[in-house]
Amino acid sequence: MRPNQNCMKPKLPAKLECVYALAVWCRRLNTGMIIALAFFFFLVPPGLVLRELSDPNLRKAGIPKVAWRMHRRLSSQYEPWSRERMASKRAAELSTENISGTEWPLFGSVFYLWATESLQAAWEKDPTLSPLAPKVYARRAVEAATDLVIDPTQASWVKVHWGDNYLHTQNVFYRMLVISALTSHVRLTGSQAHLALLRDQADSLAAELNASPHGLLDDYPGQCYPGDVLTSIAMIRRADQVLGTDHSAFAQRAIRGFQNAAADPHGMVPYYASARLGEPQEGARGCGNSYISLFAPEIWPDQARKWYDLYAKYFWQERGTCAGFREFPKDVVGDDWYFDVDSGPVWGGFGCSACAFGVGAARVNGHFEHAWPLTAEMLATSWPLPTGGQMLPRLLSNAADAPFLGESGILFNLTRLPGEGLPVTSGGRLPKFVLLFLAAQVTAGLVLIAGAVWSFRKWQRRLDSFEISCPGEQVVIWAGLVGAGVIALFCGRPGIAVILWLLGQFVPRWHRRRVRVGSTNV
Repeated sequence: MRPNQNCMKPKLPAKLECVYALAVWCRRLNTGMIIALAFFFFLVPPGLVLRELSDPNLRKAGIPKVAWRMHRRLSSQYEPWSRERMASKRAAELSTENISGTEWPLFGSVFYLWATESLQAAWEKDPTLSPLAPKVYARRAVEAATDLVIDPTQASWVKVHWGDNYLHTQNVFYRMLVISALTSHVRLTGSQAHLALLRDQADSLAAELNASPHGLLDDYPGQCYPGDVLTSIAMIRRADQVLGTDHSAFAQRAIRGFQNAAADPHGMVPYYASARLGEPQEGARGCGNSYISLFAPEIWPDQARKWYDLYAKYFWQERGTCAGFREFPKDVVGDDWYFDVDSGPVWGGFGCSACAFGVGAARVNGHFEHAWPLTAEMLATSWPLPTGGQMLPRLLSNAADAPFLGESGILFNLTRLPGEGLPVTSGGRLPKFVLLFLAAQVTAGLVLIAGAVWSFRKWQRRLDSFEISCPGEQVVIWAGLVGAGVIALFCGRPGIAVILWLLGQFVPRWHRRRVRVGSTNV
């Protein structure tokens, strides 16, 4: 028989009636919060992904709408974060072993600047793409990102390696970032405030590379990554466009650092090399080749096409429900499961970084038969939220030092376009993994809602047999957790807000009321 709904609680003093009723409402609101969180994290994101996948610019030479939305959101956040990081002087305290804390903040800033340049160029061709030009609404973020890259405190880790002359002694990776940021700054703002530093860095790095025995220099003492050397050459040529200089002869000669004895057995750019010997120390890898494929077409278009074809031949795979680039070549056995700071997780041969930056590499080289499935997988696994952020990229970034690296990397890849006159290949299939991933999200959301509703209805049917200890104190605790979560949300800490709301699910705590039968408690 259905219990009497008026018999909802044990007999209480009148002064506790209101508090007890509030405790009942807390339980009901907790159920509502679970349902709301299920929609927010599991049911709405698949809909957002399907909306983005319908954009035709994911399959052809155009910037998708999601990139514009991401850029506007990042632009509003980048300036305050950059200024706060510079003011904190935290970078001076980090160990040289802390790669994500030292390199990622600057690399993420350069990704953001590169993306802003691409969006500005697209807007200049078609102003209907945005009410305001990217260089206008993002001006403060552009200034802050540039200041962060060239801030001497942020260079503390390379000063340990190269000393006070760090801007003129090898140090290829950092100097490439400086040249990149300053070039973007000039293009986007028209300011000449940093032209002297830009000219010094472009000229000095070009001269040092040109004078090196094999066209290679180190990032850190004894550590040469040819991908960084190649990118630095491309950045020097970009700097020529704003400085009015001409390093074309240097760039033409610089290909020596990547051919013949400098190439790996597949004829590709090696991941790791000896600058002193001019020889590979480790063969081509997916993370490195996705990286060099982004910039090689700018300086050596014919060679870049050959390298990309080799990359697709030895590294592209369609396995199980997925498609993408491997971290190691197909003829290398035993490296299908791996991890390091450059590759990220390697699952079943697929390299996380190789696939992520493979999106941009494929787009730059006009291979949308690769870009389309890679982009679909990237958008699905980014787990977009209704507030505009991407959950997994944010979680996988360094929350303390580089919280925007993942999102700025995605933005950078989505804004890559093929060079003028480059043939474009379309096609590619939507990987089954994307549909399975979205289906799993929906299923998880529905299960969460069903569980919350079932638990609430079960509790409601038996409410007359439950009671709550210290209802006033528990209501105060619940209100404090929920209120603190709301404050955290408005302060830009959604992760903390969700944790506080989930903790609120544990109060008020109800337990079965003891019933006395004679002198025995039941």
